[in-house]
Amino acid sequence: MDKHTKAKKILRIVANVLLGIFLAVSVFAVVLTIVSKKDADGAAEIFGYQMRIVTSESMGKSPETDVSKYEIGSIPIKSMVFIQVEPEDEAEAEEWYADIKVGDVLTFKYTYSKQVVITHRVVSKEPIEGGGYIIELEGDNKSGNQELLKQTINTTKQSSSTNYIIGKVTGQSYLLGLLITTVQTPLGIVLLIILPCFVIIVLEVIRIVGAISADKKERYKKESDEKSEEIEELKRKLAELENSKANDSTIQESETVSEENEE
Repeated sequence: MDKHTKAKKILRIVANVLLGIFLAVSVFAVVLTIVSKKDADGAAEIFGYQMRIVTSESMGKSPETDVSKYEIGSIPIKSMVFIQVEPEDEAEAEEWYADIKVGDVLTFKYTYSKQVVITHRVVSKEPIEGGGYIIELEGDNKSGNQELLKQTINTTKQSSSTNYIIGKVTGQSYLLGLLITTVQTPLGIVLLIILPCFVIIVLEVIRIVGAISADKKERYKKESDEKSEEIEELKRKLAELENSKANDSTIQESETVSEENEE
């Protein structure tokens, strides 16, 4: 395999990978748009799960917090988290809260000067007489200038409260979150959509030009072979003609010698 062919093969592989990423992100976005409903703050929800992008470093990795024993570890900024939404049915919600334990990660709405969405880890859970729990939550990242105030939420249904649980984080993906946040920027659109499309178009043009060139070469070779065959055929016929003339001349000479001998 020559260098030119190898380079074309590598470019084709890169283009296919970029196209696959583009299609995956596009399909994911289309599916969310078609089948999801939106929370009041725009979060996508599908089949009882919300998908949100973490926008602070409060759940980032910290040497002061050991999360190795928990199902959900540290959550880097820009990660996408998958949130099991609190059931609407009261009996189901009661069972759901009963299963919440220290170390679980919850996403909730909390009011300081304004209401914000926070994703933090449960550090304590105390039952309330008559039903419900007092849940305290805190971020993992205890280094740097992070918002590390503990949040306290009463899970009993209080219409006047603006602090309430949205759901429990059951999974996370930094790569998917990074892709989604990147594609929301002008540079991301260029890198993940426009550039792959441009590369694919260029490769297709190269392939078409190569196919046309190969076709031309094939036709030229075919015509050249046909001409060569015609020339060879003419040479063969010419040789046969010369041999025929030589034979005729030999026969005539033989006949002349025979006639002289007879005389």
